[in-house]
Amino acid sequence: MKKGASTLAMLLTFISAIGQNAEMADQFRSSGKIYVVVGVVVLIFAVLFAYLLYMDYRLRKIEKEVDEK
Repeated sequence: MKKGASTLAMLLTFISAIGQNAEMADQFRSSGKIYVVVGVVVLIFAVLFAYLLYMDYRLRKIEKEVDEK
């Protein structure tokens, strides 16, 4: 459980560091590039989520094969 807590702490630190750079965010927002940044971040998370689902499917299939033997 300690690993999960340290990962959460690292994630929160990263998010707060991003939030402190408001000048760059304002610049991105004013030029309309913030939508590109948000789109790339959403795309990365979607790909990671899809990969995790795929790995879960494969692991369940392997577990089922092992249980049958």
